[in-house]
Amino acid sequence: MSGLGAAAEPPGWRLGSGSSEVFLPEETRGAAPVDFLQELPSYQSALRRRAAGGGTQERRAAPQGSAGLRGAEARGPEQEGGERAARPAREYPLSIAEKRRLRDCQQADIKYLSGWKQWKRTSSKSLKKVLNEVKELSSYLELWRHDIHSIEGKFGTGIQSYFSFLRFLVLLNFIIFILMFSFVTLPSIISKYGIFNSSFAKIPLENIAPHCTVYKPNDNKGLVYFYTYLKDLLSGTGFLEVTSLFYGYYTIDAAWLSVLRYNLPLAYLLATFAYLALSLLWIIKRSVEGFKQNLVHAEDQFQSYCNKVFAGWDFCITDPHAARLKHRSLQYELQGISDTNFQANLLVQYLPSIVITLANFIAPQIFSFLIGFEDYSPAFEIRLTLMRCVFVRLANIGVLLFSLWSQISYCATDKCKACGYNYELYPCWESEVGQEMYKLMIFDFIIILAVTLFLDFPRMLLVTHCSCKPVQWCGLQEFGISDNVLEIIYGQTICWIGTFFSPLLPAIATIKYFIIFYIKKISLIHTRKPAARPVRASSSNFFFLVVLLIGLLLAFIPLGISIAHIPSSKACGPFRSFNTSWAVVPATILGFPTGLQRVLHGIASEAFAVPFFMVICLVMFYFIALAGAHKRVVEQLREQLAMESRDKLFLIRKITEAQRHP
Repeated sequence: MSGLGAAAEPPGWRLGSGSSEVFLPEETRGAAPVDFLQELPSYQSALRRRAAGGGTQERRAAPQGSAGLRGAEARGPEQEGGERAARPAREYPLSIAEKRRLRDCQQADIKYLSGWKQWKRTSSKSLKKVLNEVKELSSYLELWRHDIHSIEGKFGTGIQSYFSFLRFLVLLNFIIFILMFSFVTLPSIISKYGIFNSSFAKIPLENIAPHCTVYKPNDNKGLVYFYTYLKDLLSGTGFLEVTSLFYGYYTIDAAWLSVLRYNLPLAYLLATFAYLALSLLWIIKRSVEGFKQNLVHAEDQFQSYCNKVFAGWDFCITDPHAARLKHRSLQYELQGISDTNFQANLLVQYLPSIVITLANFIAPQIFSFLIGFEDYSPAFEIRLTLMRCVFVRLANIGVLLFSLWSQISYCATDKCKACGYNYELYPCWESEVGQEMYKLMIFDFIIILAVTLFLDFPRMLLVTHCSCKPVQWCGLQEFGISDNVLEIIYGQTICWIGTFFSPLLPAIATIKYFIIFYIKKISLIHTRKPAARPVRASSSNFFFLVVLLIGLLLAFIPLGISIAHIPSSKACGPFRSFNTSWAVVPATILGFPTGLQRVLHGIASEAFAVPFFMVICLVMFYFIALAGAHKRVVEQLREQLAMESRDKLFLIRKITEAQRHP
C-alpha cells in the first residue's frame, strides 16, 4: 500500500504516515489527482464545498489535521532553538520515538549554549518544578477535597459539581467577611476601646432637625426572660441590634490610629464596592473557564447520541447502586434525546420570611408540573425550571425591599420631610433592612435543616422498614441538583444585598454554607437518591455561575438605590453627616489637591465616559467575534476528524479488495 500511495500521490497531496490525513489538491500545480484518490470522501466533500462557496477560500480555511500539526510541531523545535529550550519534549503532541529524538536533540544543544543561556534554562526548569510542587501541595490543602472526590466516585460528576459550587460560595463569603471585618469592623472596635493608643471622633451634626437624630434601640436592659434572648437571636433585634452585626453600630466618623486618620464612612462605602467587584470578577473568571468548555463540547443531536452510546459511562462511579442509576439515566436520556406573646411577636416578625418561603416552595412545584407538558429536552427542562424559580425567588426579595422602601420613604408631615424618610417607624432604617436580610438567611437555614430532619429522614425510615406498596411506590426523594443550587443562590443573593446593612452577614453565610455542605452530604448518602436526570458537570458549572451572576447583577439594583437615592439615617451609622451614602465620595474629593480634582472630574465627565464606553463595546464585539471564530474552527476540526475516519474506512476497503484480487 505504501508503494501504491507513493506512486499514486500527485503534487499537492500528501498522506501522513500513521494517519489518513489528506490535503486538498492545489490547482496551481497543474497535475490532477488520479481516480483512486478522487474517490476519497474527504476529496468529494472538498469538491462540493468548492462548488458551493468558492474553493480557494475553503482550502485556506480548512485546518491541516492532526498529522499536519504533528509535522509543524516536529519541525518547530529544529527551526527555533529558543522555543525548543523553553518547551519540554512531553508538551509536544508527538509519538514516544519522536519525543525521544527531540529530547536527544535538546540535550545535544546544551553544550553549544553560553553560560548565561545554560543558567537561564536551568533556572527556568527549577522554577517550573518548584511551582508544580507548590501547586500539588496546595491541592492537598483544598477544602473538602477528599469528601468531594468521594461524592464524585459514588454519584458521578453531576452531583459533584453542586458540592464544588457550594465550596466556591464558602470561600467567596469568607473572603468578603475578611474584607468587611478588616476595613470596617476592626477599626471601629479598636478605636472605641482605645486599643493601640487609638481614638475616634464624631462630627457634630449641622442643619439637621433634632427629632431626626433620636434612636433608642431596645437592648433588653434589666431582668430578661430566656425566650426573649431566643427571639432576639432569631430576629436580630434586642441585644443583637446594638452589636457590630448591624449598620447602626458604626456611628463614628473617623478613627485615629496614632497619627493616622482613618475615614470610616469612605472605607465603609469602598469596602462595599470592593466585595461587589470581587464577586463579579471571580464569578466572571470561573464562568469564562466554563464557557471555553461549553464552546468545545457544543454538539448536535447525532453527536450527542453517539457520545452517550460510546462515551456516556462515568468511570468515576464505584458504587453498584449508583451504577444502576447511571444505567437508567442513560436509558432515559437516550429515550428522550412556648409563651403566646413571644410566639405572636416572633410570628409577626417572621411573617414576610414565611410568606417568601411558602412562595419559594410552591412555585418550583408548579413549574415542575407545567414543564411536563412542554416539549423540551431534559437538559433544557432543568435550565428553564431553574431560571424560572430563580426569578421568582429574586422577585420575592425585590417585592420585600420595595415594600420596605415605600414605607421608609413615605412622609406625610413636615417633620418627616425634614428628615427625608419616615423617622418615626424607621429611625435607623438601614439596621431594619439588615434585620430583614438576617431573618431571611436564618429562616432559609432553618427550612433546609427542618426538611432534612423532619421530611427526608422519616421518609427514608418508612421506605427502608415498611413494605407497603404505596410507600415503596413513593420511594426516596431525589437529590435535585437544580433545587439545591436554587437554595444556595437565593441565600447568596440575600448575603450580597444584606452585607451593606449588616457587615458581618458574610460570616453567618460562611458558617451556614459550611454546615449545609455536611447536611447535604448526609442527605445524599442516607436519605435521598440521585436524580434520574443527571446534569453534565462541564455545562452545569458554567450554568450555575451564570445564574449566580444574574443574582449578583440584580443585587446591584437595591444597593444602588440605597446608596445613591434614599437619604441616609441621621440617628445612626457612619453616613449621619451626609444626605446620602454616596455623598461621602464628593466630600472626600474636595479635600484632594486641585490638579487631582480636575483629573477625577474629567474621568467622571461625559467626555471621558462616551469614548470609554465605545472602546469597551469594541473590545466586547472583538471577543464575541473571536469566540465565533473559535467555534467555527472547532466545527471544522470535528468535520475533518469525521472525514479522516471515512477515509480510513475507504482505504481499508480498497486494501481488502486489492488483496482479494491481486
